Amino acid sequence: MIHKHYTDVEEQVPTDDGVKDITIRWLITDKMGAKNFAMRVFTIQPGGHTPFHKHDWEHELFSLEGEAVLRSDDGKVRFPQGEFAFIPANEMHQIRNESAEVARVMCLIPYKH
Repeated sequence: MIHKHYTDVEEQVPTDDGVKDITIRWLITDKMGAKNFAMRVFTIQPGGHTPFHKHDWEHELFSLEGEAVLRSDDGKVRFPQGEFAFIPANEMHQIRNESAEVARVMCLIPYKH
């Protein structure tokens, strides 16, 4: 068993096109022996966002802190602390922080992509 506080994992700054003011912590990875899923935590500063993109795998999201906004082809919805979301494969999506406070979102993705 591996048991840690999320702040024990080093923050990284993603360099993907379309990313603004976000850090990521890869909490659970294949390097720990996880064979099916990776668990990540995004810290999104006010005005920050992921790219508006899609890919061949799903996402499971949980809002840990603050209030993010989820954007899709259907528009935007609030994503406050305590809510979860499922983003199917090949659906356009973006996580945004349009508030004045930090937002923190947990994201799980499969390794089989």
